[in-house]
Amino acid sequence: MTWQARIDTALRAREASHSLRRRVVCTPEPGGALVHQGVRYRNFSGNDYLGLSQHPTLIAAWRQGAETFGVGSGASGHVSGYSGAHQSLENALAQWLGFDRALLFISGFAANQAAVAALMQQPDRILADRLSHASLLEAASYSPATLRRFAHNAPGALAALLGKPCDGLTLVFTEGVFSMDGDCAPLADIAGLAQGEQTLLMVDDAHGIGVLGREGRGSCDVAGVRPDLLLVTFGKAFGLSGAALLCSESMADYLLQTARHLIYSTAMPAAQACALDAALTVIREGDDLRARLARNITRFRAGASQLPLTLADSQTAIQPLIVGENGAALTLAEKLRERGCWATAIRPPTVPAGTARLRLTLSAAHQDDDIDALLEALYDGCR
Repeated sequence: MTWQARIDTALRAREASHSLRRRVVCTPEPGGALVHQGVRYRNFSGNDYLGLSQHPTLIAAWRQGAETFGVGSGASGHVSGYSGAHQSLENALAQWLGFDRALLFISGFAANQAAVAALMQQPDRILADRLSHASLLEAASYSPATLRRFAHNAPGALAALLGKPCDGLTLVFTEGVFSMDGDCAPLADIAGLAQGEQTLLMVDDAHGIGVLGREGRGSCDVAGVRPDLLLVTFGKAFGLSGAALLCSESMADYLLQTARHLIYSTAMPAAQACALDAALTVIREGDDLRARLARNITRFRAGASQLPLTLADSQTAIQPLIVGENGAALTLAEKLRERGCWATAIRPPTVPAGTARLRLTLSAAHQDDDIDALLEALYDGCR
């Protein structure tokens, strides 16, 4: 077999199963909207939960940061890419979330991979929720540690795994809010199990930070839990991109020596750190935004409960409608676009076979008429 034959065979198989992914060019607009090929759509596929990606304060902060620091950091943070803006943001995040230190990463994917690669050795083990993010599961599969996945949101299954002997150390991993189902982990129960000097608890709160808890401190704040490692990302409620790992002083010092994603990657632009600092202020003062998002969730769920589809049990901004087959999910997504609502069909392998869905996401930027338009389009699309 040639390389071209291998590639062509794989693409044909994806096409035949309605699982071929394609990118489209979109231009975001204020008010939870986007433009594609000159047509404006209500956007129900983004993660901009508080509508901050278009916030004038963040835009102004980025502009001022660019004028002060330039548009790129120019180096790894270990060389000359670590500025006062980066330090200020790390300090603010640590203070806000109640940790000794915060370390900035270029993405949540990189942060998860960096932590696993730096920490895990043989004969360690990783005990991860079965629906944990691909970045963690991929990193675990490449690490010398043993990966064991426990049943989704099942502390009893985790307890059973913890009860088995291990010659090394243990990393317990879960998300705060799961990205495909929008449900929340039982963090208090999991934290209660992940105790002891030989066990670390890591929580990826990409979809909870900024939205849940006091001042938007996230899932762990709601549960009254302080994990050993907390991952927060900036591509969702913060409206930007990047991530940070919150941890102890000694853990931060260790990761600075061993996390290759930090050592060998160019740091995020200082201007971006300035915008993130501004976003943090807006989030901490954003109870009105969180209240508006909560109203939108309630309004949508009240209407969607009448649809002939399975509405996931989620009280978060992620509201999946389970369609089933790939082709049916693609067809429904296209019907919504015909009605001016942008919704993306999520298909295997991102979700289990037979559970293709519309992963609908709501934002504080949406108005009542946006939610109503989505519901009307869904009613018509299901006929």
